[in-house]
Amino acid sequence: FCDPSGDSGQGLRTWIKQVLNQDLTFQHIKIIYPTAPPRPYTPMKGQISNVWFDRFKISNDCPEHLESINVMCKVLTDLIDDEVKSGIKKNRILVGGFSMGGCMAMHLAYRNHQDVAGVFALSSFLNKTSAVYQALQESDGVLPELFQCHGTTDELVPHSWGEETNSMLKSLGVSTMFHSFPGVYHELSKAELEKLKSWILKKLPGEMEKQN
Repeated sequence: FCDPSGDSGQGLRTWIKQVLNQDLTFQHIKIIYPTAPPRPYTPMKGQISNVWFDRFKISNDCPEHLESINVMCKVLTDLIDDEVKSGIKKNRILVGGFSMGGCMAMHLAYRNHQDVAGVFALSSFLNKTSAVYQALQESDGVLPELFQCHGTTDELVPHSWGEETNSMLKSLGVSTMFHSFPGVYHELSKAELEKLKSWILKKLPGEMEKQN
């Protein structure tokens, strides 16, 4: 789980708990909530914020700040490697997040870890010229499934950006799901978290493995 911009992993966990009225827990799945390191963030006039990467602006129509994205891909790869070293199979790992965290997860999985079990992106988008699309054009293996959710009244990340990201990924061979939530802004909703929970259990069923 990657958190939204400016928040911490713990903050995201608390937010999910408030929306669901309970912690998001599974008996056989361990959930990690990493926190993005503080860095200057251009959309906030260079103020320091806990963000996964920098953006030139919040738009799907500008270049990606690849330098900062790539640094974080390395950091999050270390996190995945630690889990693999502790005995968890790569095909039993899901990566995902909300907003910027979902974007980060798509970069991480589709550019560096195409052997994970799946990716989820809530209220997220990729830029039109994303490095993710370029990486997938060169890929010919089986790709992780994508689970995407987006509120129809999101004012920060328009619903159409999410839809466009989904159809681009689908055209590049990713098996995708896209769920729209009427009247939901740039936020988490109970209905979407319930859907996410079902999808997680479908991707990581409990019977086969004692522990994840």
